[in-house]
Amino acid sequence: MIERFIELTGDSKLKGSVLVIGGGITGIQASLDIADQGFKVYLVEKTPSIGGSMARLDKTFPTNDCSICIEAPKMVDVLRHPNIELLTYSEVKEVKGSVGNFKVKILKKPRYVIEDKCNGCGKCEEVCIVSVPSEFDLGTKLRKAIYLPFPQATPKLYTLDMDNCKKFGGGCRDCVSACRDLGLNAVDFWQRKKELEIEVGSIVVATGFEYLEPTMRPEYGYGIYKNVLTSLQYERILCASGPTSGQIVRPSDKEKPSRVAWIQCVLSRDTKVGKSYCSKVCCAYATKEAMITKEREPSIETYVFYIDRRTYGKGFEEYVRRAERLGVKYIRSKPGEVLEDPKTHDLTIRYENMETGKVEELKVNLLILCSAMVPNRGNEELAKILGIELDEEGFFKNAKPWTAPFKTNVEGIYIAGSCQEPMDIPDSISQASGAAAKAVTPLVEARGTEAKKVELPPEIEVKPTDEPRIGVFVCDCGSNIRGTINVPKVVEYAKTLKHVIHAEEMTFACSTDSQPKIKDAIKTKGLNRVVVAACTPRTHEYLFRRTCREAGLNPYLFEFANIREQCSWVHMHEPELATEKAKDLIKMAVAKARLLMPEEEYKIPVGKESLVIGGGLAGITAALSLADMGFKVTLIEKENELGGLLRKLHKIFPYDIQADEIIRSQINRVNNHENIKVYTGTKIKGITGYIGNYEVTISKSTCEEKFKVSTIIVATGSKEINPNGHYGYGKYSKIITQLELERMLKEGMLEKPKCVVMINCVGARNEDRPYCCRVGCGVSIKNAKYIKELYPNANIYVLYRDMVILGKEEEYYKLVAEEYGVNFIRYLKDKEPQVYQDQEKLIVKVYDALLDEEIELEPDLIVLTTATEGDEEVKELSKMLKVPLGNGNFFQEAHVKIRPLDFAVDGIYLCGAARSPKTVMDPIHEAIGAAMRASIPMAQGMVVSEGIYSTFDEGKCTGCGICVKICPYSAITLEKIEGKVIAKGIKGVCKGCGTCVAQCPLNAIDQRHFTTAQLREMVIAATEGASIEERKKLPRIIGFLCNWCGYAGADMAGLGHFSYPTSIRIIRTMCSGRVDGRLVLEAFKHGADGVLICGCYPQDCHYISGAAEAQKMTERTKKMLARHGVDERRLRFESVSATEGKKFADLVSEFTEFIKGIGPQPPINSH
Repeated sequence: MIERFIELTGDSKLKGSVLVIGGGITGIQASLDIADQGFKVYLVEKTPSIGGSMARLDKTFPTNDCSICIEAPKMVDVLRHPNIELLTYSEVKEVKGSVGNFKVKILKKPRYVIEDKCNGCGKCEEVCIVSVPSEFDLGTKLRKAIYLPFPQATPKLYTLDMDNCKKFGGGCRDCVSACRDLGLNAVDFWQRKKELEIEVGSIVVATGFEYLEPTMRPEYGYGIYKNVLTSLQYERILCASGPTSGQIVRPSDKEKPSRVAWIQCVLSRDTKVGKSYCSKVCCAYATKEAMITKEREPSIETYVFYIDRRTYGKGFEEYVRRAERLGVKYIRSKPGEVLEDPKTHDLTIRYENMETGKVEELKVNLLILCSAMVPNRGNEELAKILGIELDEEGFFKNAKPWTAPFKTNVEGIYIAGSCQEPMDIPDSISQASGAAAKAVTPLVEARGTEAKKVELPPEIEVKPTDEPRIGVFVCDCGSNIRGTINVPKVVEYAKTLKHVIHAEEMTFACSTDSQPKIKDAIKTKGLNRVVVAACTPRTHEYLFRRTCREAGLNPYLFEFANIREQCSWVHMHEPELATEKAKDLIKMAVAKARLLMPEEEYKIPVGKESLVIGGGLAGITAALSLADMGFKVTLIEKENELGGLLRKLHKIFPYDIQADEIIRSQINRVNNHENIKVYTGTKIKGITGYIGNYEVTISKSTCEEKFKVSTIIVATGSKEINPNGHYGYGKYSKIITQLELERMLKEGMLEKPKCVVMINCVGARNEDRPYCCRVGCGVSIKNAKYIKELYPNANIYVLYRDMVILGKEEEYYKLVAEEYGVNFIRYLKDKEPQVYQDQEKLIVKVYDALLDEEIELEPDLIVLTTATEGDEEVKELSKMLKVPLGNGNFFQEAHVKIRPLDFAVDGIYLCGAARSPKTVMDPIHEAIGAAMRASIPMAQGMVVSEGIYSTFDEGKCTGCGICVKICPYSAITLEKIEGKVIAKGIKGVCKGCGTCVAQCPLNAIDQRHFTTAQLREMVIAATEGASIEERKKLPRIIGFLCNWCGYAGADMAGLGHFSYPTSIRIIRTMCSGRVDGRLVLEAFKHGADGVLICGCYPQDCHYISGAAEAQKMTERTKKMLARHGVDERRLRFESVSATEGKKFADLVSEFTEFIKGIGPQPPINSH
């Protein structure tokens, strides 16, 4: 259970509060970070609810997570946070003062509903006779004159639209009567606007963006043809809370379309009537919408028209490949016009196919336009109020992006997210944390002066002798669960389970309106256990635990049934079997819940010291940010000099700034900062411990040193790959890499060339490295420009697959192409350039897709733009830290979308190119954001460890010491008590892996919250009821999956919608080392046909040695099973990492077929 502990720093003239303007995901994250660091936050949102654009989305790429499902918990966090004052339907009207003490006037607009009286019941909406287009649904749906913007609106308060209300002129007061009949009297027609005055120390602006209406491109028919929609309108159609409840139908006749097309870059990259810049996210979200369409309705044909496929982000390129496997078709073209058949309302798209050069036509039933992201319409007025500058497009301007990121021209006012340029969700969240860090840095002396302490009700006493009273809450997750599983049927089944006294269906269990319902049920029904059947505990368990605690229930009296990632999403095409499996998963959760008991948590002190690993730009920036906030930092760099890759660069794209100008000043600051200790030429030899108590061993030359820190930031960067074997590199001296060219340009060593050919995507976007290097296109353009400046007569050719130039970089690209005369030639994936030597000449042959002809070039220099990847040495670091690596040796964050700077391991954070390929600017933002994330537990002074730890039965223990030897954390000691040697656990050190439980030969050890009895009851619930005949058709397999890798891999299979049979019933353990032979034998005794144990790769085990012990235990158990007449092949241990969803799905499919082949397990003998 997470509590907040704020260390008060005493009186200060500075204000210990911050104003955040904008309640989208950026403003939400900034508010939470600032409040968690010990400051009061005023969050101002001009609409009736927080949530912003993310709340409108159906899914998010590249995980296909339900968007509101991952945003709603943060919205709930904001509403519940004692140090956040939420001011919705409000606007900032005046700001005076300066950093440390701004005086702000806020206009609170009248809702005509009294906030303290409205309970969100919706009776007023039911009786309202007025219907008008819904702004939230962009006109695709109607709302009433008194309305809630969307089901998960936060706060859940109704708003009366007086402009459309019939009270004036018609005399209608039905809403007033309905509310009065309930005894609430919340509707107030005479409510007036209010003006509030607050004082804050700093301000964060996070007002987001809007989409440009594509009416300026009438040739596409938007606003003219009924079946032409914007991408955001289509999101609402896909969404379960949208106009068609997630059913894919077209507006004209409500029929399912057979063909749907998307046109990208509508009014983006458009210098005539639109915006010259790239909107950055359209390529990925068009793919997402097409993919979701295919998944829901496989018969629908989907086509995406594009100019360049700019899949730059983490997992984006792999995402497109998934879409192509599903049958999404991509057409490289910018269509010229769209025509409508007036009778059928079908649409004909006319376009020139850039692959063939031919003019073609495509008939579709529905067309989606991906329009430009533009500044919020209120930016100009807000800029005047704040006194801050806008750029030429109307976005807020970062005054000094390199030396003062997030800062405006007014000291103390900061900007974050897409209010400054188009940006996707992970970048917005990273920037939110970064801006939060900047906002609190000048106020550190006032930390805690305006913060409140969390007040929780006393815990309800639950004794072992009390009869369980279990409540089951089954989530629809919009259509994510209910679209596959018959949820009403599952709810009715749950009501029949022993000790279940309450069961109900919820549209979104994680939303702000559902949380009070769960709390109310706990109180009114006298529940002493709660089961939620929804998504995954890995993202939402903490939310429901806290809900239980706020209702007075110990948070460990809660259990999760994962019926989304591990049921509905992987069995989308087997709804009946998925429904039966969902019943079993709930039965298993209820079985465990019956035996749940209140658990104690342990408070761990957290000091003020942090370790930053990596002395490149990201590491230096993170260290400075932490140090400026008052924390002590140790910065470790393996090279003899700080600066990393930036030291090797000439200039920075697209700013034309000398790289040395940036890095030298930062290095000087680091070396002279009183809070930073720098080690260069130093290697990490070992890291052990946990948040608040990490012990680090470093070595320099022959000397070793040890020290302790509380938090760790990983900023190890990336490197250019060695392109040996590509295009003759290493064979011909005139073939070099971009980094080698940078050195030549920097040192003035480039000889005058006649012809230079640059080849992009070398070693990238292929099977070995299925990702875009993000920086390659910009680097090639930048260096082509500099060569032209040095040697104007040189002919330069850039050969590219897709020109991945994002946001405002587009203008730089056009400048280089048009004014500098650099030639850009697009090649096809299956027709890559050929390089060979003819006598003394280098020859490059390339098929020009635009001209439809092969071109032969004779360059005197060939430059390869290569992929990047993490250094090999990070593999060892990943083992030390127990954090996973993904493709390209890049570290795997806790959640790519909503926790981009966190690892799943408490107290360890990441940033920059250690996470994924980056431009030079991105690591700066992420580093400051990671510093903010790392600072929060240090500012709070302590964290609370989970109530999951090993317990010892002194009566059974003989002091053999096996558990002491096996514990990877030295959390067990042998003590002599009354002449008897027994094992004792150290609570604060125990990490709760449970390996000692499995290894104890006398059953003298158990694990709190994952007791042997609880797991045994889950096994019985999972296996009972399946007949031999049923098991012949579909074997019954029990899966014991470790939380960090195996279970996360199964979740990833769900996120990837990788199908596998409904044969497996998954039981989560913290570590695969927790599973012993006795549990496995229980499974076979009660009717399991196979047992699959999935853990980490032994070398990467989160608990150091748990997976290796699980492997050994599996081999011993096989021998024991043989004695009971069980074929040892029915038991398997497999390593599955957190990223290997496809592997997990394939594994279950293959194991199921094998078990089916050998038949059901007969009843086993008991000797």
